[in-house]
Amino acid sequence: MPYDLVLKHSVDEADLHEQREALAALRTRLVKREAEVAQVRAQLRAFEDRYFRQVGVLYAALDDLEARIAEREVALYDSDAARERAAAARERAGESHHAAFRADEAETEAFDPPPSLKALFRELARRIHPDLARDAAEQAHCTLLMARANGAYRRGDAGLLQRLLDDHRDVHDATFDGSSDAEELGRIRRGMRQAQRDLDALDGERHSLLAGEIGQLYRDAEAAALLHRDLLLELATGLREQVAEAERRFKFVDRQVAAHGR
Repeated sequence: MPYDLVLKHSVDEADLHEQREALAALRTRLVKREAEVAQVRAQLRAFEDRYFRQVGVLYAALDDLEARIAEREVALYDSDAARERAAAARERAGESHHAAFRADEAETEAFDPPPSLKALFRELARRIHPDLARDAAEQAHCTLLMARANGAYRRGDAGLLQRLLDDHRDVHDATFDGSSDAEELGRIRRGMRQAQRDLDALDGERHSLLAGEIGQLYRDAEAAALLHRDLLLELATGLREQVAEAERRFKFVDRQVAAHGR
């Protein structure tokens, strides 16, 4: 075999090995990033639950009292403006109640995914099950994919399930011209692009979670905890004082209605 062909073959083999290592490294980063984002999701869910049970219920009680006050003032003033204030206050109270007790309502609902989601998950699981892997590296990757698929299925995330299925088809069902090494190199490079895209998507999700209202409050609570303060307890204490004041105002307006109302 001519020297230049031997050298070309050696370079190709080295490049293939390098690309395999790069793909493995990307997939390892993806595993870690997925675990990190899953932890953020869980932490924010737990914090949101604590917030609504500790603070949200008090906002709901306060808004309900404000609505009751506004409704009693209708009997006192009997004006269109008073009726509009009462209607707006009752609407806010309904929204606060829904927000505060939605976690309890969600817990009573059984997980019942639509048939289309079940079919999509089954098709994906059939293709990526770790038992079908050709080697240890692919088995580790398929284990990660199954974990992501299970999480997406529980969240009802049909978009992610479809993307995982499309990615698998793109890598494993595509055909390439040339030798088997060229085919493998093509699959590897496609896998690297998909892994990098998923890393970027996870980074974006983590940023969005922490930048949201609950995420910002969570970070504030974590900062307060470093100073040995309980931010939610402080918020709840302030709201209890406002609820007590609203109860006094309601009793006052109620007495005014009894004395002067229509």
